[in-house]
Amino acid sequence: MQHERLIVFLVFDGVTMLDVAGPAEVFAEANGLGATYELKYISVSGKSVSTSIGLPIGVGGCPADVTEIDTLVVPGGDQLPFTPIPAELVQTVQSIQANARRVVAVCTGAFVLAAAGLLHQRRATTHWQHTRLLAAAHPEVRVQPDSLFVEDGDVFTSAGVSAGIDLALALVEKDHGTVLARGVAQKLVLFMQRPGGQSQFSAPLSVQTPKNQPLRDVVDHISAHPEHNHTSDSIAKMVGLSSRQVARLFAAELRTSPTKFVEQIRLDRAKALLAAGQGIAKTAAVTGFGSSESMRRIFNQRLSVSPSEYRTRFQSATARTDDLVAGEDASISAISRASDHDC
Repeated sequence: MQHERLIVFLVFDGVTMLDVAGPAEVFAEANGLGATYELKYISVSGKSVSTSIGLPIGVGGCPADVTEIDTLVVPGGDQLPFTPIPAELVQTVQSIQANARRVVAVCTGAFVLAAAGLLHQRRATTHWQHTRLLAAAHPEVRVQPDSLFVEDGDVFTSAGVSAGIDLALALVEKDHGTVLARGVAQKLVLFMQRPGGQSQFSAPLSVQTPKNQPLRDVVDHISAHPEHNHTSDSIAKMVGLSSRQVARLFAAELRTSPTKFVEQIRLDRAKALLAAGQGIAKTAAVTGFGSSESMRRIFNQRLSVSPSEYRTRFQSATARTDDLVAGEDASISAISRASDHDC
């Protein structure tokens, strides 16, 4: 008989419901296929909590009620990146993590682990909106901004919301093997390994307005005309500075290089056009990538997915792409020609 693995969810007022329910469903589904997880929900006070969607979660006790934990799960909450982490929540994590074989943070739960010192000199991730904030607030954490989830020793962190489901599935695979985990994925209609990182879900670059007027002019021009042939020399010529001076300005105010900035602006524009249903070749042309192959290479490097995969994943269900329309027109023409020949 297999030993039961106790999965403890530490919940609190404002906890994101899916951060709890998503991973819990994975573990519960695994039980139906032969795993032996016991799920338990606790709060600092031992009382029920209110979730992000207003539904209460009843708990089975307080931290003192659990020992010999297999997996401690700390879910996220919208308030965690922006308000001081409650001291009692931090202290609870610090006190019970020693009884756990592994500790897991879902989404912004990483901020709780960081405050508790569990991410010191470890690699970790969180929701893409908050990776910079996590890195700034906790410079001792080696933040991996594009990862869907990160394992560093016995501590695991995941990106936003549904990435907690990806992480839970990976933990099931670690515990019970690929066959059982694949059965869970099939039952819940999940990827065994979701393609790409979380950058593919991120919003377009929000450019901080530079204090330096020449740099402001450059940023505005590149943002308005990504299709132009922007090089270090052309950017420098635009503002009457040397390439080295321009590079220093970009590094100081935007924390990037001119080349990387241009690439990011083009990538953001391309993502928007592809999601709106525009064809790949046309998107590459109007965003300055020059060719579909160049755009594909950047998409794979930065997002770990191809432009066609990105478009398939994020395109509106009602959008008709240029490529599809062209293909349909070609098919109709071919049928018409064939009919004429037959006549």
